[in-house]
Amino acid sequence: MKKLAILLALASTLSATGVAHAQEAQPSPWLIRLRAVDVTPDNKSAPIGGTGASDRLSVSSKTIPEADISYFFTANWATELILTYPQKHTVSLDGSSIGTFKELPPTLLLQYHFTPSATWSPYLGLGINYTRISNVDLANGADTLQGHSFGPAIQAGIDYKIDDHWLINFDIKKVQLRSNVYASGTQVSSVHIDPWLLGVGIGYRF
Repeated sequence: MKKLAILLALASTLSATGVAHAQEAQPSPWLIRLRAVDVTPDNKSAPIGGTGASDRLSVSSKTIPEADISYFFTANWATELILTYPQKHTVSLDGSSIGTFKELPPTLLLQYHFTPSATWSPYLGLGINYTRISNVDLANGADTLQGHSFGPAIQAGIDYKIDDHWLINFDIKKVQLRSNVYASGTQVSSVHIDPWLLGVGIGYRF
């Protein structure tokens, strides 16, 4: 009986240790990333006043900081919320600056991670972007832009795991961002900014 009790105690200890190790092996569902992102607009625009040439309006490219928070609700599926602070862009007409505006573009994506346990973990994402346009200063106040834009966003990227927590991230997104241009309350054009966003950064899995 004494030997049986010892064996049962040992089995119980080993079982508890195995469960503890299994729990430790499960990664946290939370992941944060910080990226430097190059924003390159497509810059398509309708003829001003409905006549003349297209694509006379353009929005400047720039490199911005970006942060995201991801939550994995399974090993493969995650949601990602992408954030930055309001970004200032220059608007040009036929290559000459006519003013500036700021845009705040939070984006929410649903992602599928193909090999979440591997060193290289590629993923695809699909979601929605909401951009708030503010501080518009065009043609000395004579022109303005529509105040917001809703549109789809698509994403592809890959994480390279340095260890159980740290990773390097490469990411590319295409976002639909469009606005109407008004002069004295009348729409005179529309601009399809629709930027490509190419990013590189680091991440931490808790």
